[in-house]
Amino acid sequence: MKALHIITGLGVGGAEQQLRLLLRHLPVRCDVVTLTNPGAVADGLRADGVRVTDLGMKGNRDLKAVPALVRLIRRGRYDLVHTHLYRACVYGRIAARLAGVTATVATEHSLGHAEIEGRPLTPGARALYLGTERLGSATVAVSATVAGRLRDWGVPAARIHVVPNGIDAARFRFDPARRLATRARLGVPADAFVVGGVGRIVPGKRFDVLVRAVAALPGAWLLLAGDGPEAGALRTLASRLGAADRIRFLGECDAAAADSPAPGPAAPAAVACAGGARTAEAAHHPAGTPRTTTSRPAVTPPAARRPVLRGGTTATAPGIPDLLCAMDAFVSVSREEAFGLAVVEALAAGLPVLHSTCPAIDDLPAGQSPGARRISGDTGELTAALRRQMEGGRRRLPPPPAVGHYDIARSSERLMDVYAHALALAPSTSFPTEPSPTKRAHP
Repeated sequence: MKALHIITGLGVGGAEQQLRLLLRHLPVRCDVVTLTNPGAVADGLRADGVRVTDLGMKGNRDLKAVPALVRLIRRGRYDLVHTHLYRACVYGRIAARLAGVTATVATEHSLGHAEIEGRPLTPGARALYLGTERLGSATVAVSATVAGRLRDWGVPAARIHVVPNGIDAARFRFDPARRLATRARLGVPADAFVVGGVGRIVPGKRFDVLVRAVAALPGAWLLLAGDGPEAGALRTLASRLGAADRIRFLGECDAAAADSPAPGPAAPAAVACAGGARTAEAAHHPAGTPRTTTSRPAVTPPAARRPVLRGGTTATAPGIPDLLCAMDAFVSVSREEAFGLAVVEALAAGLPVLHSTCPAIDDLPAGQSPGARRISGDTGELTAALRRQMEGGRRRLPPPPAVGHYDIARSSERLMDVYAHALALAPSTSFPTEPSPTKRAHP
């Protein structure tokens, strides 16, 4: 089987990194198309040996993306198309149907009650999503909570399949040496009480509550991994509260930054061309077709991934596993979550967790996550809870049963079951042959 994954972008984000991790475990030949923003995760996929195509979409209403996707799907002769994130789900399902691929799966990563991917959920966005959802074979929800939201929207229950996000728990195992090295790298005292948060810096994540709570605790430090439109306002808030010296704004931090490439198919040989190296296959594509590469280009880490240290100096941010080793407590006070992957990773690192909402925990039976405590998200309550942890001593906890429940190998097995279901529903695909550019079709 040959599958094509279409995703809105490949910057550092939960859905993007989950796709990379899944592709390391799926026993399927997979290619990836990003509609826009081929960022750090695109580089990581290429390092893993995955073929990545940047469609170069100019905006949400760039309708040229549809015929470009149709041509790409036909050329690749894919058995199945799997879409991720809102824009890719809308455009990808339409293109797959036009290309003749009826085995189409879509994963809903970020659906809340009133938001989708951190943006307000409008009636128009909902109508477009539901209209194109009917073109697919199955819709995957990353949690039972998201499955319920999809049913409430009107997606038929028979079309919804729950495949939870997964992690490779061994990568997050606590290591005292990594703890000390990461703190030294970031200029954090070895004996400081360190709180952490991970996610896009948008209003819904409520990182301002976390900044205020840490600022109210003299001696406490904060490591905040993520970037977004609210980053500048948070830095201003930290300065106004007199806590800027104790808060590290780390920018985007790749969860797989410290990984070595996973075993995979060998990348095609590269050939020289103007502007650098690209694959031999890409070199034969006509001008104007989407750019496809498997070799990892040399890139300078974006400024967003350089944490600001004392004296205004910058450094490339450590990966998420290193940061979790350096923390003593993890906090998530989001208004809404579709899963809560960062919380599961923190639990795998043995950290005590304070969270306001986390379907990954809330959907499981009680007692599966003894290291996690639910709070309302009020600043005073969070400050008091962190003070108790600070005064009560620091200790690492064994990873709870919830961590084993969200093993990435188990998630990939469940997804393969969805693929089998989608292929069983689909008639045999017939791919139209594209006419040769040197011949004209006669009536």
